[in-house]
Amino acid sequence: MTERIAGAFQQSRARITGILYLLYFLTAICAEVFVGKGRPGLYEVVFLISNAFYVAVTLLFYSLFKPVNMSISTLAALLSLLGCAASILGFLHLAPYNINPLIFFGPFCILIGYLILNSSFLPRIIGALMVLAGVGWLIYLFPFASHISTYLKILGIVAEGSLMLWLTAMGVNEQRWKEQAAAAEMRA
Repeated sequence: MTERIAGAFQQSRARITGILYLLYFLTAICAEVFVGKGRPGLYEVVFLISNAFYVAVTLLFYSLFKPVNMSISTLAALLSLLGCAASILGFLHLAPYNINPLIFFGPFCILIGYLILNSSFLPRIIGALMVLAGVGWLIYLFPFASHISTYLKILGIVAEGSLMLWLTAMGVNEQRWKEQAAAAEMRA
């Protein structure tokens, strides 16, 4: 009975993760496209809300992927939280150094992709896309990549959008998640 409840809870949590991921995308796009930097007060609020959604997504990803590999899930969460912190501190002009958050989000995407590839409850193609997106975000940081920056952005949006949409629409394979979680408990 508790296994069934845990699986159903994880399925709901996966869908909530997808919905929060969607809300992050929508608020981030809204901040840039509709609000714009011309309205500083409103822009700051929407920007901070989008980052709050991403922090929530990060924590939910940690929980979702902990059965796959707890150490890598922890490292991915730390990288994402550092990326959020760098983004917020840079935005508020409080960062001592100008650090591009993609330095953290690139490896985060690579690790999430790795975790998906090693999971049994999400499609591996999404994991491969996430690894490619993470590599793309790191390449994007280099000046020589300016001529392919549009393609790198598209790759990132397709990969992260695929994960977001899959989690929202399909969730995870409950049975396989439960099996992987049980195997992780036995290893601990």
